[in-house]
Amino acid sequence: MLKDLFKSKTIKISLEICAGFLVFFALVYLLVYVEKDSSQASIKDFQNALWYALVTLTTVGYGDVFPATLYGRGIAYIFILMSIGIYGILIGQFTSLMATIKENKKLGYNGTSFEGHAIIIGWNEFGKMVLDQLIGVGKQVAIVTNKRDDIDLINDQYPNSKHIFILYADFNGYELLKKTNIEQSSIVFVNLDDDTEKLVYILNLKKVFPNLEYVVTLENGDLKNTFISAGVTNTISKHELSSKLLASYMFEPDVAAYSEDIMSFARADSDYDIKQFLVTSNNPYVGKPYQEAFFELKSKYNSVLIGITKRDKFGNKKLIKNPLGDLKIAPGDYLIIILNGKAFKLIRRAFHVNEGYIRDKH
Repeated sequence: MLKDLFKSKTIKISLEICAGFLVFFALVYLLVYVEKDSSQASIKDFQNALWYALVTLTTVGYGDVFPATLYGRGIAYIFILMSIGIYGILIGQFTSLMATIKENKKLGYNGTSFEGHAIIIGWNEFGKMVLDQLIGVGKQVAIVTNKRDDIDLINDQYPNSKHIFILYADFNGYELLKKTNIEQSSIVFVNLDDDTEKLVYILNLKKVFPNLEYVVTLENGDLKNTFISAGVTNTISKHELSSKLLASYMFEPDVAAYSEDIMSFARADSDYDIKQFLVTSNNPYVGKPYQEAFFELKSKYNSVLIGITKRDKFGNKKLIKNPLGDLKIAPGDYLIIILNGKAFKLIRRAFHVNEGYIRDKH
């Protein structure tokens, strides 16, 4: 509805400007028509008529050409009267048009070309914390909010960020979500306030975008299976996660501190975190046993390979933690590695791929 309002306003202003130009050129042609047969007239062609109209409207008035007929002078009076207000009208309309175009861009109605990005639907303090982690690892993020004030707030907090796109929309305006290039996103984080609201929203959204992958945080961890059955890829219970971390701090604080540290992105070359890398066909470890990759990554990059994700014949992902045996690495797998910022730059170059999950294109 908001989009249609801005669109109609833009069309209205554009039509008014076009109408003004049509009236102007019609008067110029009419001036030529009434003047051309007069023996005393200096305005006998369109070029001279246009020149006269422009110098009159700009109040310059050189006096080199002027109308000689009664009808020509009547048209001249119109030009003189128009000069009083035409510039104010045109400038006002152009200003209004530019402001509308700028507002449309600010509200996200021009869309984005992001691909493989994350989408956050619903903005709050928790969404901001998630956003900070995502842009910290260079991830592009589209934010959808139904509160106009959020847009200025986000722009103030992340000025001129090329990694963020904001769309102001009613959450139920599913077609408008295409402005976020949602069909090319890697994951959609539904960040609404209530678990029931999240479930209903995801069920409706999947009717429009059935191939997307979703992640939610739950207030009630007992609803996890319900959300998984509804097609949510990953669910996280805030209370369950925080309680585990708190309990760990109580009886093994060093483990808890280490876990918290590697869950966030590495801010400096010496900081460690966990990253996953898609194995492409030109990955140097394709066809090699997991154990061989483990030892080489440790010796060459001082990084620790802790797991691998493979897909079964049905396409379902399975995370294998620190596997034994001669498990071979194949294209399409994901390698899970603990590494610091310095090693990340080297491994990213060697693997020819950036970190993170890349959604299969359907």
